[in-house]
Amino acid sequence: MKLEDLTIYRMAMDIGENVWQLVNPWNHFEKNTIGKQLVKASDSVAANISEGFGRYHYKEAKQFGYYARGSLYETKTWLMKAYNRNLVSEAEYKKVERSIETLGAKINNYLKSIGKS
Repeated sequence: MKLEDLTIYRMAMDIGENVWQLVNPWNHFEKNTIGKQLVKASDSVAANISEGFGRYHYKEAKQFGYYARGSLYETKTWLMKAYNRNLVSEAEYKKVERSIETLGAKINNYLKSIGKS
């Protein structure tokens, strides 16, 4: 199996790209405060999934899965802050939030599967 075959990896990549598209048009102050945090958190989800996938021992893979899940919910917090400060529309917020919730459940299932024969 290749990394790109993992549904959670592809979903995490999509969330990162969606967040980038939301943040890119913001002004300097907005990008430099909430924007950087939101992009870093969302990009970290896919990065941690891929790092865990590349680890030899399943315990390490699982640990990076936990990091990915943490970054996913950090993304949700920064997204909520952006919405509360009128930087994203309600439609944009709900779209990304739904993706986050779906991916969170899938990451949980993935974590349960790691290390089982």
